Amino acid sequence: MRNMSPWWIRVPLIFFLIFGLMEYFIDSGDKPAFIEYPITLFFMLMVLFLLIGIELILKSVENVMFQTLSPDAQKRYLEAKSEQWEWKWGKAFWKKITGNKAVEEEKEIILDHNYDGIRELDNNLPPWWVYMFYGTIIFAVVYLARFHVFNDYTQDMEYEQEVAEAQIAIEAYKKTAKGLVDANTVELLTEASDIKAGGAIYSANCVACHMPDGGGGIGPNLTDEYWILGGGIKNVFHTISEGGRDGKGMIAWKQTLKPVEIAQVASYILSEINGKAPANPKAAEGEIWTGE
Repeated sequence: MRNMSPWWIRVPLIFFLIFGLMEYFIDSGDKPAFIEYPITLFFMLMVLFLLIGIELILKSVENVMFQTLSPDAQKRYLEAKSEQWEWKWGKAFWKKITGNKAVEEEKEIILDHNYDGIRELDNNLPPWWVYMFYGTIIFAVVYLARFHVFNDYTQDMEYEQEVAEAQIAIEAYKKTAKGLVDANTVELLTEASDIKAGGAIYSANCVACHMPDGGGGIGPNLTDEYWILGGGIKNVFHTISEGGRDGKGMIAWKQTLKPVEIAQVASYILSEINGKAPANPKAAEGEIWTGE
């Protein structure tokens, strides 16, 4: 029985193999599984203890069985166990790609000249270096044919394609990232938490000019279907962000409120105030909005 590998190699190898399989099969999104699901750390700790336990049990069984052998059998067992496993194929492959020669064979490649007892070996280039050199030639021929003969694509085309793909990815991310929303990408928020947050923002910043029920005071009536700068979530968002009419309209709130907060208060106005009946509605201003 040859000593294939020591326990301190087997245990880490099996442990990291199980760890890699766990990361591969557990869907944890962009995060590692052990971060997204901390319970996996407990699982891997149990696996480690189990592997160490198995090694201890096997060692104990081996010692017990060894004691039952006769002295001659024990001697043969120890001799067989001391034999080291050799990777003959690997050694042969390594010798082939490096072109190494044994010291006994160096006389075949030694040069005749001698300088102060120093003689030189006429070694060939290592095969791995020669193979890589041939590979660079093949790569150059393929590259020349692809890009300079058949004109597959240019660096400008590749750059433009990557920029277009990045822009699409950015726009898709903006649709799901509330903090990056703007007047072009904003959508009406319907979640209760957003509406509640919008109501709090409205109460803190808007009631002084538009009244608590939106009927209007210094500012216009927000409950009717008339809008000075256009209705709909995109126009309302833009008006809150950039301000109203020059010289007499509402101030721009983009320096005070975050984009997500502007989207929340705009959604609150359209969902909870617009269309309601205020106590003292201000006269209509602007034009009827028929869009979305």
